Amino acid sequence: QVQLVESGGGLVQAGGSLRLSCAASGRTFSVYVMGWFRQAPGKEREFVAAVRWSGGSLTAYGDSVKGRFTISKDNAKNTLYLQMNSLKPEDTAVYFCAADRTVALRPSLRSDEYDYWGQGTQVTVSS
Repeated sequence: QVQLVESGGGLVQAGGSLRLSCAASGRTFSVYVMGWFRQAPGKEREFVAAVRWSGGSLTAYGDSVKGRFTISKDNAKNTLYLQMNSLKPEDTAVYFCAADRTVALRPSLRSDEYDYWGQGTQVTVSS
């Protein structure tokens, strides 16, 4: 019983920035990790970043975005963020917010291990 709603997507030029937000509601106290995934047409869903939601703030990033994207959270506001800088055309995708209830040593990089998903927000980067 966790609801996730993404916002902040849009159209930007290469080299630009966007900040995505994910508003969580419901039983957020049951969440262990919150993460971002993305999916482009014809491609598999790809891990972007994740952060420990409870019990710490350990983060993880996909290799393709490390150094450019930053995941952050505001637990008091039940909101997850993804700051995306130095955007490239290959970043174009639908970006999904996801929540994982499973307690583990590290955030999961597998989309099928997450329990709740938002509807997605489109990010398009033009060259």
